[in-house]
Amino acid sequence: MNRFERFPESGGEAQVRYLDGEFRILRPGSFVICAVTGQTILLDELRYWSVDLQEPYSDPEAVLVRVLQRRLEG
Repeated sequence: MNRFERFPESGGEAQVRYLDGEFRILRPGSFVICAVTGQTILLDELRYWSVDLQEPYSDPEAVLVRVLQRRLEG
């Protein structure tokens, strides 16, 4: 998502494609769910995600948890 795009007006969970430095809304909604914590993240507050895993994170700590989990998995 870039600064010229508008956030969708509808509520509910959005389906998002995570790209390098931006994201695209595939299905309108107002939030996504953190892949680690399960917290609701409003789209206008979404700052952390993985392009490779295509999942959002609520904060830097959640990113670190996911990185460490992946490292332990192999």
